[in-house]
Amino acid sequence: METVCRCGWCNLRNPLYVQYHDEEWGMPQRDDQKLFELLVLESFQAGLSWETILNKRESFRAAFSGFDPERVAAYGEEAVTALLGDKSIVRNRRKIAAAIANAGIFLEIQAEWGSFARYIWHFTDGQVVYETGKASSPLSDQVSADLKKRGMTFVGTTVVYAYLQAAGVIDSHEPGCFLHRKE
Repeated sequence: METVCRCGWCNLRNPLYVQYHDEEWGMPQRDDQKLFELLVLESFQAGLSWETILNKRESFRAAFSGFDPERVAAYGEEAVTALLGDKSIVRNRRKIAAAIANAGIFLEIQAEWGSFARYIWHFTDGQVVYETGKASSPLSDQVSADLKKRGMTFVGTTVVYAYLQAAGVIDSHEPGCFLHRKE
C-alpha cells in the first residue's frame, strides 16, 4: 500500500481533515459564496483549532443559511438569539455579530468590484503566492488593513493569512507534501 505524504498539520485520523487538505486547502477559489463561507469560518476559528471549526462546518452551513451573504446580512436579533442557542456551532456573540456585519461589507465589496473574488485576487494580480512556514505576511497585512478600513472585524492579519491559504491565494503546502508546488 502506497503512503501519501501530506502537510504535517493534517490529522490523518480525521477523514474530514484529510479530504479538506487534499481537495480544498490551497486550491484557488473564485466562487464568491465559497469565499464568504471561508471568511466566516476563518473568523470563527480565531483562538480555536481549524479542526474544531471544520468538524462543525455542516452545522455552520445550516446555521448561516448555506453561507448566502445576502441572507446572513439580513439577520436580526431573532437570528442572533437562535445562533447563540445552537450548540452545534461556536456560540460567541462577537463572532456571530462579526459574521453578520461582515456579510454586509462583503456585499458592498461585491458591488464595488463586480465580485468578491475579483477584489481578493487583485491583491496578487490574480496569481497564486507560494510560501510556507508563515502565519502572516505583508500580503495578509495589506488585505487585513483594507478589510478593517471597510469595517470588517475578526479579520486580523493572522486570520486573513489563514483565509488566503484556505482560498488558495497563498499555497502553503509543505515540502514533502504530495500537493507542494514551488510555482
